[in-house]
Amino acid sequence: MLASFSEFKFYQSFRIPVEKADNLRFLVEKEDEMGKEVYIEDAVLVDVSVTGLGFRTKERLSVGAPLTISLQFKKYHMDIAGKVVRAFCNTVDDVDMIYGVEIEHDENIRKFLEQFILSFSTERLKDCLIDSALVERYTKASDGFEMFSLLLSLFKDITFFGDKEGFLDNMLEEVVRIMNAQRSSIFLINPETNELEAVAALGMEKKDLKFDYRVGIAGSVFTTGVALNIDTKSDRSRYNDLFDKKFNFETRSIICHPIHNREDKIIGVIEVINKRNQDRFTVEDEKTMKVLALVFSSVFHNYNPLSESSQIRRFSTPFDRTFALIGKTPHLGSLRSSIIKLKDIDSPVLIQGEQGVGKTLYAKILHHEGQRGLKPLVEIDCQVQDRQIIEKDIFSPVTSVMNNTQGGTVIFREVHCLSIEDQRRLCFILHEGRIEGGNVSIDARIIATSSKDLGQEVDEGKFDRSLYEFINKAYVYIEPLRRRIEDIDLLVDYFLKMECKNQGLLLKSFAPKVVMKMKDYHWPGNVKELQTCVERSVLYNPKNHIIADLDFESSAAPVYDLGAKQRLFGDIPYVHDPKIALKDRILLVEREIILSEIKRNNGNKSKAAKEMGISREALRKKLLQSREVLTQLEGVDSPTLKEDAVWENGEEAA
Repeated sequence: MLASFSEFKFYQSFRIPVEKADNLRFLVEKEDEMGKEVYIEDAVLVDVSVTGLGFRTKERLSVGAPLTISLQFKKYHMDIAGKVVRAFCNTVDDVDMIYGVEIEHDENIRKFLEQFILSFSTERLKDCLIDSALVERYTKASDGFEMFSLLLSLFKDITFFGDKEGFLDNMLEEVVRIMNAQRSSIFLINPETNELEAVAALGMEKKDLKFDYRVGIAGSVFTTGVALNIDTKSDRSRYNDLFDKKFNFETRSIICHPIHNREDKIIGVIEVINKRNQDRFTVEDEKTMKVLALVFSSVFHNYNPLSESSQIRRFSTPFDRTFALIGKTPHLGSLRSSIIKLKDIDSPVLIQGEQGVGKTLYAKILHHEGQRGLKPLVEIDCQVQDRQIIEKDIFSPVTSVMNNTQGGTVIFREVHCLSIEDQRRLCFILHEGRIEGGNVSIDARIIATSSKDLGQEVDEGKFDRSLYEFINKAYVYIEPLRRRIEDIDLLVDYFLKMECKNQGLLLKSFAPKVVMKMKDYHWPGNVKELQTCVERSVLYNPKNHIIADLDFESSAAPVYDLGAKQRLFGDIPYVHDPKIALKDRILLVEREIILSEIKRNNGNKSKAAKEMGISREALRKKLLQSREVLTQLEGVDSPTLKEDAVWENGEEAA
């Protein structure tokens, strides 16, 4: 048995404090260098229990040292053997050491302690009873030091024995004994198969113990990182009895804790089954499991596998997984953290952001990494023009996808595109949990995406308030790409690798000046537009390993979505050109607004200026400044200037 677990066993026991006035005679002998038994002269008994005792001395003893102990209280005398399993001091400057001794099993110790306790006064007996019933371990400074000492001892065991055959089995035997349980297993993730596989098991063959990482109690602990202590009767809905049927075994209670590696990734779980003589593991067992989980995390601290085929984000190669949030900005980090919080809850989620930012991708990650990931995922595009498709996919009691997605997830893409009437019908379905005219209860998580501010849409009467309140239980906002320019490098690398792989080409790269041009662009179509740009770049340069230049503004074969620019800036010339200074582009926008107001007021500049809240002189200066910009860009004979001259220079209307 490992020395550290002997120490732990001693630490777990309730120890009765010994007072000087008790007149309890205590003698302890050790072996000297010659093998002779010698007394430890200054040994003072501190506490005693049925499994061990503690004493104070200035002598220095080694953990594992055998001792012979003599105890006498009144007429009761006994000699017992033990060994040192712990050594600590209360303060750094303390000269005395306190040693914990595990004593060999002896029925006489119970009778001895019984007589010792019977001598206590009523007040002292009451105090001891309260301590044994209510005391919380690790609260005193000395207890904290003791726990630290224990962990160091455990780590020493791991360092020395960790790579030796049989170590894990030995550890599990101790776990079962300490927890007073029937079985125990350690599962680690296999990212190639996306399964939790037993690396050690007590009570069954480990080769038969493997399952999808989202299944059962172990799967729940692995995916959420939250420890569980359940009994299978009251928590039947969470328990999967797959292995009970397979091995003809009855599981009554389970306690399960996550195991982490040195990067703080959850890499597996330790599971202990069936508390003996009780229906459920105790609160004290939960505290013990925390320590044991730390121990096994130390054993597997170097375990960090990666796989191109893994569905699990923390173990998948970043540039090969199907669903990936690529980026290193704080916003991306916040999104990844929100996935961990939201993936395993059943509440609806509203994801908001501009077109092309990755709202549907985020929704898919929530589904695939959560507890519903093994069930169907269905997308409903609310932008479709065909009314019959909406009717069939959402509202039909026979063909609705929500009836066929039991236990899965339904994504409503651009939910604001539904008519007000359809929004109210959908709200009724979601609140009732069934489709009107149907008998099937809906068990699907609802995720809605929108590129519009639904709160504002509600205020303007364009979106149903009840539906908004239902789908907005959890809210996620994804920033546009222009606000996280630092992510462009990683996104370009990702899309470039994927497209070269799809085209069967050797990996290409962009010249630094090309990437800089990409960073200077505003990306109105966001990540989707960047992906299209990279794909076109590969298509236009099949033989170039380094894409050194691109005709970004080519009207014949643009790599950018020029239509997106047009939608963003309208028909105003030069405004979308990043080479023109911002102040000059603002002047051109103001020119268009001023000329439009002058036309609306039939050429009356004073009236136009008044309606815009500026003076007539300010209007005149802005027109002159914008004319200078256009003259520099197009020359004196600019057709744009000639076209606008009648309004810019015309007389006041009567």
